[in-house]
Amino acid sequence: MRILALRPAAAVASDAIAILVFAIVGLFSHKGGVSGTGLARDALPLLGSWLAAAALFRLYLRPAAWRLAATLLAGVAGGVVVRALVLGHHAVGKEAAFLGVSLAFTLVFVLAARLLVGGAVRRVQPS
Repeated sequence: MRILALRPAAAVASDAIAILVFAIVGLFSHKGGVSGTGLARDALPLLGSWLAAAALFRLYLRPAAWRLAATLLAGVAGGVVVRALVLGHHAVGKEAAFLGVSLAFTLVFVLAARLLVGGAVRRVQPS
């Protein structure tokens, strides 16, 4: 699987960029613009939880589809919970909806970023 064949540093960077892009798109969609506070509030919990889950499941050391799926589920769910606690959100229905959107779009952005980074890396490597 090409998306799993990235070197660890490229995979970490790719995933981090994907999560940041997800947060930026969300901020533009819901807040009309991006701010440092908004990025800290929305991206940092997701990014921190993603990286913690990736370490737990050893995603970057032993890439596998199941490790990516486990990292997605645990990392995004953890990030949504941390974000809700920081913001004092207690509406379970809204947080469940945000979790669903976050899982779907984070998956799309992570896969897209890994495909782009993988293609760029292959283009610059000598044959």
